[in-house]
Amino acid sequence: MAALPDPQAIEEPSYIDYETFLAPDFAPAAFANSLVLSTNNPDDSPLDLSTPLSRVLFDAQEIDSHIDLLTTRSSVPLLQYTQSQTQASKAIVAKLEAQIASLNDSYKQLEKEVIDKHAEAEEIRQVALRLWETLRLGRSMGRCLQLGRQLEAQFSELGNPGAGKGDYGALVRCSYTILSLREVLDSKAPGEEGYGLEKLKVIKSLQDTIIIPIERRINEVSERQIREFATPSTITFAQSEEARSRLVSAMSALYLLSPTSGIQLEKWTPKLLIQALDSYVRSALQSSTAALSRSLGQLPTLDKTLVEVVSHCQNIASLELILEATEAPAHPLVPASAKKKQQQTLLRLLLSRFETNSLISYFWRSMASNISARVQEIATRGGIVARTLRTNKNVVGDAIRQAVIKGSQTPNVFFSGKKKPGVEASWDREIAVMTGSVLNNIGR
Repeated sequence: MAALPDPQAIEEPSYIDYETFLAPDFAPAAFANSLVLSTNNPDDSPLDLSTPLSRVLFDAQEIDSHIDLLTTRSSVPLLQYTQSQTQASKAIVAKLEAQIASLNDSYKQLEKEVIDKHAEAEEIRQVALRLWETLRLGRSMGRCLQLGRQLEAQFSELGNPGAGKGDYGALVRCSYTILSLREVLDSKAPGEEGYGLEKLKVIKSLQDTIIIPIERRINEVSERQIREFATPSTITFAQSEEARSRLVSAMSALYLLSPTSGIQLEKWTPKLLIQALDSYVRSALQSSTAALSRSLGQLPTLDKTLVEVVSHCQNIASLELILEATEAPAHPLVPASAKKKQQQTLLRLLLSRFETNSLISYFWRSMASNISARVQEIATRGGIVARTLRTNKNVVGDAIRQAVIKGSQTPNVFFSGKKKPGVEASWDREIAVMTGSVLNNIGR
C-alpha cells in the first residue's frame, strides 16, 4: 500500500502563525479585536478597518495558495493511495460476500428450523391457553350451576314457613350454599376462580332468578322468625324446643348472610343478625313503654298492660338464655385471624351492641327512663288522672314491682341447668329503678 507524502518534506516557510490558529483556546472575536488594536490607535475615531481586513484577506489567500500547492505536488501519491485503498476494499468485500452468503444460508436454515417452528409453537400455546381458560371458566360455571340447583333443592325443603310448617334447618343449609356461591362469584381478580364469570349470561340469569331471590327470601323468613319469637306462659317443652330451633336457625342464617364484601374482615360483625335482634328488643321495649304510658293515665287497664309488659320481658329473658347457649356458626369467608370473634356466643355480640351486661336489666332501665317523662307530664297537668295516680301510688308501685320480678323470670323450659332462674333479690336495682321512675315523679 502506497504511503502518503510527508507534509514536512514539502512544507515551505510561511509567515502565517499556524500555532495561534491551531491553539485549543483560539477565539475568532478575540483575534479580530487584537488585530484591530495592533493596527489602530484606540483613541482614533473612526477606526481604520481596511488594514486589518486586508491582512486577513491576505492570510486567507496565502492559505489557499499553500493548499493548492500541496495538492498539486501530492496528486500522484494521493491517487496512488486512493487506488490502493480501493483495491484493498474490493478484496475485503469479495471475501465478505462469501461469508455473508454463508450467513444468509445459515439464517434461512435457522428461520426454517427455529423461527417458523417457534411461531407455530406460539400459536399452539395461545390455543392451549385459551382452551385452558375456557375449561377453567366452564368448571367454575358448572360449579355455580350445581350450587344453584342445590340451593333450589334446599330452599324447597324450607316448605311453607308462613304456615308454621317446614324444615327451618334449611335456612342454615341455604345460607352455606349461598356463601359457597358468593365465594366463587366474588373472586373476580385474574387467576381466581370467578374471573370472567360475570360475562356469562347463564351466570347473570342464575343470580337474577335464583340466588338473589332466595337470599332475599331467606333473610325475610329469618327476620320474621326473630320478630315473632314469643314464649307464652303455657309453653310446653316440645314447643320450646321447636321455638328454640327456629330461632337458632334464623339467627345462624342472618349471621352467615351478613355482608362481607368491602369490609375489613378482621373487624367484621354480623350486621343482619345484630340489626334483627336490635329491632326485636327495641320493638318490645317501645311497645311496653307505650302501653304502660297509656295505662298510667287509665289505671283500670294497668293490670292487663303489666301482663303484656311481663310477656315482653320474659320473651327477652328467653332470648338471652338461648343466645347465651348458642355459639356463633363457623363462617367460611371470615379469615382465621377473626376466629376468636366467631367463637364467642351470640349474646356477647348483642350485649356489646347495647353496652350492657344483661338484656333484662337493659329492658327495665330503658323503660324506666322513658316512663319518667310520661309520669312527670301527668303530674304537671294535674286533674283527676294525677290525683288518682297519687292516691293509688302504693298499689301502682307494688304492681310494677311484681311485674319486674315476674318478667325477669325465664320460663323453666328454657332453663339450661347451668344457671338458675333469677330470683327476686337478683333484680332489686331494676325494681328500684322502675318503681322510682313512677313513684318519685307522682308527687305528694
